[in-house]
Amino acid sequence: ASDKPAVKGDLPRLAIIIDDLGHNWPRALKFMEIDSALTLAILPNAAHARQVADAALERGQEIMLHLPMEPLEYPRINPGPGALLNTMAPDELSAQLEHDLAAFPGAAGVNNHMGSKLTAQSEPMNQVLSQLKLKGLYYVDSLTTGESVARSSARFSKIPFAERTVFLDHDHQPDQIRRQLKALVRYAKKHGQAVGIGHPYRETLAVLAAEMPQLKDQVRLVRASEVVRIPN
Repeated sequence: ASDKPAVKGDLPRLAIIIDDLGHNWPRALKFMEIDSALTLAILPNAAHARQVADAALERGQEIMLHLPMEPLEYPRINPGPGALLNTMAPDELSAQLEHDLAAFPGAAGVNNHMGSKLTAQSEPMNQVLSQLKLKGLYYVDSLTTGESVARSSARFSKIPFAERTVFLDHDHQPDQIRRQLKALVRYAKKHGQAVGIGHPYRETLAVLAAEMPQLKDQVRLVRASEVVRIPN
């Protein structure tokens, strides 16, 4: 018997999120043209953020707020404007989050940009995820640290949640991106779904565009909103 599912609905689900969008408008447009199921995560204060968001929504594409959060290496490594920092009082954190969310009223969810320090702290994460829950948004943990408490905060807040399975392009070499894509598909086949995160690199664009037809024979490419669940 063939191990290829008889109908498309049986295929494992794969969500691919493209992070760090908003700086390069032509590149963002090229990612939109690859497939309408790619989810676009846009930085709140990038020069072309609103332009990318509006174009994506017009095409019916799902967008997320790519939320800057404090990394362990801060301030040597800066997550950029709009960042949530560990030193912020709860009302300050809340106001900054509101401000970032206001940049994209059409966002379906949020994932973290950096955040290896903040995502490991229960108090701010419980606050952030509770605030997102009230707005009917989901949260995807980019898993920039093994110490992340996002899953338990999502359980506490009862917010739809997923976490990144694989970074596609930590290494920009096209062969390495292909290898990561294969690993992502293997995981999806084993577990029923997977979440890949890529970045707006030329190489990522080229590999995804070239691999998309055969990728879609093996998995069902879905938006991030289709793989999130409230954790048990």
